[in-house]
Amino acid sequence: MKANRWRAHTKQDLIIEVWEDLDCESVGAQELAQIQQAVSESFGEGALESPAAIARTLADEGAVLRHPEVLDFDTQWREQNLTALILPDELNFSDLVESSKSITKLDELRQRLEGEGDQVRLRRLRELALSIKGESQRLAQSKIVGEKNRVEAGEIAQWLTVWLQEPNMFEDWLSLRRRSPEFIQLLEKRDWGKTIH
Repeated sequence: MKANRWRAHTKQDLIIEVWEDLDCESVGAQELAQIQQAVSESFGEGALESPAAIARTLADEGAVLRHPEVLDFDTQWREQNLTALILPDELNFSDLVESSKSITKLDELRQRLEGEGDQVRLRRLRELALSIKGESQRLAQSKIVGEKNRVEAGEIAQWLTVWLQEPNMFEDWLSLRRRSPEFIQLLEKRDWGKTIH
């Protein structure tokens, strides 16, 4: 595929144009990879969409998706992009103490990427934080998780929400949060927060 052969002027139009050019009965990993390549060649790596986002665009146009393959490819693509930012074992959101350290690591990376002007990787970092926040929210609402873990997961989701909205203010906010009567009561009531102060 050559970038200069496409007539589309927008990313969405290019996704559809490449799909139509592929003339395939259904869309899976191979087709999504070809579309991603065309988007990257035409609009640059910063314009690259996830396989799931491309699949949604194509489904809206009537494409038949090979769903398991699309999901597997999307998961693999996201993992590759995220490990290029930060290794998974560098982050630990299992409790409040480790979550505080992990958010600090995320923020250090955010500051470095902002200093470099790397908008693509900043967007990926934000997607990673949103993914972790979503998992924390699911744990907080789970009926099969113990109360301590649910409460901690809810608190971690709140921390990530603040960090995503106002990363420059997060450390000050967290310091105030840790001294708030609500937080202190929460820790004392459960007797599992002595190491968080």
